[in-house]
Amino acid sequence: MKAVAYRHSLPIAHPQSLIDIQLDKPKAQGHDLLVQVAAVSVNPVDCKIRKNVDPQGDNKILGWDGVGTVVEVGGQVSLFKVGDAVFYAGDITRSGSNAEYQLVDERIVGHKPSCLTEAEAAALPLTSITAWEMLFDRLDINKTSNTKPVLLVVGASGGVGSILIQLAKNLTQAIVIGTASRTESQAWVRQLGADYVLDHSKPLKPQIEQLKIGEVSHVACTTHAHEHIASLADILKPQGKLAIIEYAGAALDINLLKDKSISLHWEFMFTRAKHATEDMIEQHNLLNKVAQLVDQGRLKTTLGKNMGDINAENLRRAHQLSESNQAIGKIVLEGF
Repeated sequence: MKAVAYRHSLPIAHPQSLIDIQLDKPKAQGHDLLVQVAAVSVNPVDCKIRKNVDPQGDNKILGWDGVGTVVEVGGQVSLFKVGDAVFYAGDITRSGSNAEYQLVDERIVGHKPSCLTEAEAAALPLTSITAWEMLFDRLDINKTSNTKPVLLVVGASGGVGSILIQLAKNLTQAIVIGTASRTESQAWVRQLGADYVLDHSKPLKPQIEQLKIGEVSHVACTTHAHEHIASLADILKPQGKLAIIEYAGAALDINLLKDKSISLHWEFMFTRAKHATEDMIEQHNLLNKVAQLVDQGRLKTTLGKNMGDINAENLRRAHQLSESNQAIGKIVLEGF
């Protein structure tokens, strides 16, 4: 089977940073589905792993968004059958979706939205899981309260922010504020349904105060948390909630949250699969709910740019765009 891999951590401009290879087709066992991959998307995690995890000459296949057709099932599979169209984000500890065939555990796979093309569906899995878990498992935004939640989404035009805004508008009572710094990204966030759009390159507090909608109760920070944390600690109401998805590093001063008893929540969508948690199947359930919302017309794909066929040259271009931090929505490739 065709696949795209890397063997050494190299700058993406290097012609060997991603290479085309041939591998044997794997066989499904246990809870695994063997999926013939039709479309994938590129996420920041692809670039981070390529730059920081050196396979030292071995073939490492990236890719944590996939759409395709089930062509074989393991002996313990009960949720799918051969011929089913599926979408999923996979498991960071296993071989990725940048290959013609991929093994993936059925408990983290959903049925593809029927109204979307394969490329449109490929934009959704990883960011949908991240956004869903961020909103409902980490921020617990639907917890009963006497006041309507005010949700601030920092970096709202990116992959996670683009779906998180839609989920919040469809499934919560929150007032949703998105941030974006460029004219085109601000327009994208408005199009997705945010009630208000602010510029995170400027001080946020005076912009929020001008809205006259009360204190921010929840923040989903999708990018550069270390740069924003002082401002977010100032903005959030006492006992508010902050969720982040990046590694913190020494620059993230969580002591700023203590005075207001603001709770900090990590979201890592690979946790359930990596640790085989007892509720691992919740990712199957939530992906099916996302598919239903899409088919009902309540959610739309966040596809931003289609980079063409799945091959090393096009994936290098996709990684370059992702690393530029200029992408709006998701970067997708389809077909081998």
